[in-house]
Amino acid sequence: MAGKKKDTSLLHHLIGSRSLVWNLAKNDIKKKFAGSYFGVVWAFVQPVITVLLYWFVFEKGLNSKATDLRTGIEIPFVLWLTAGLVPWFYFQEALNGGTGVLVEYSYLVKKVVFQIDMLPVVKMISALFTHLFFVAFTIVLFICMGYMPDWYALQVIYYSFCMILFATGLVYATSAVTVFFRDMKEVVGILLQIGMWVTPIMWNFETMVQIPGWAIAVLKLNPMYYIVSGYRNALINHIGFWEDMGLTVYFWVVTAVLLFLGTTVFKKLRPHFADVL
Repeated sequence: MAGKKKDTSLLHHLIGSRSLVWNLAKNDIKKKFAGSYFGVVWAFVQPVITVLLYWFVFEKGLNSKATDLRTGIEIPFVLWLTAGLVPWFYFQEALNGGTGVLVEYSYLVKKVVFQIDMLPVVKMISALFTHLFFVAFTIVLFICMGYMPDWYALQVIYYSFCMILFATGLVYATSAVTVFFRDMKEVVGILLQIGMWVTPIMWNFETMVQIPGWAIAVLKLNPMYYIVSGYRNALINHIGFWEDMGLTVYFWVVTAVLLFLGTTVFKKLRPHFADVL
C-alpha cells in the first residue's frame, strides 16, 4: 500500500513531483466548479461579494473607522477591511479544503505507486490561485482610491509565504486525522468561525480602550494576527516586519513546531490511510 513504501523525506517527494503537484492543483480548482455555467469565475465572485457585504455592514451600518497606525490619519474602512480579509480568505479555503483532501482523493491514496504526501500541498497551491487574484484586486483597489503602494507592499510576498507554511503544518495534521475522525472537518469549520473574530479582521482590538492590555497580549498570540496585521502594515501602515522582531520570532517558532508536528502525525498515520479509506 501507499503508506508502506520505504520512507524518504517529505521535501524530496514534493520537489521530485512538482510537475504533478502543479497539474493536480490546476485540476482541483477546475473540478470544484465543474458543471457550473461560469466555472472558476465563482471562485472570485463569492469573496468579492463577501467584502462588499462586510464593508456595507461595518462602515455604512455600524460606522466603523480605520486609521493609519504610522500617521494616525483616517483611511477608507474598505481598504483596511480588504487588506485583512484577503489573507484570511486564503487561510480559510486552504484549511477547509486541505482537511478533507485525503478523503476527497481516496482513489489516489489507495494506489501503491502514488505519493500521497503531495495531496495536502495540492490544496495549498489550489487556494493560492484565488489568493493571487485577490492580492492584485486589493492593490488595484488601493490605487483607485488614491493610495499608491510603495516598497513596503513587497512584504505581501513575505507574509504570503508565512501564511502558506503555517497553513501547511495545520493541514498535514488535520488531513491525517480526518481519515480516522470524519467530524474533524466540522470541527475545523467551527474553529475557523471563531478564529475570524478573535483575529482583528472586522475590528481592531488595539484601538479599543475597553479591552485590557493582558487580553490584547493573548489575542496577539494567534499566528494569524501576525499575518493579517502584516498585510495591513505592508499596504497601509508602512511598517516593516523587522520592526517587531519579538512577534516575528514567535511566529516562526510556532510555525516550525506546527510543521514538525503536522508532518510527524501525517507520517505516523500514513501506513493506515489506505486500509481505512
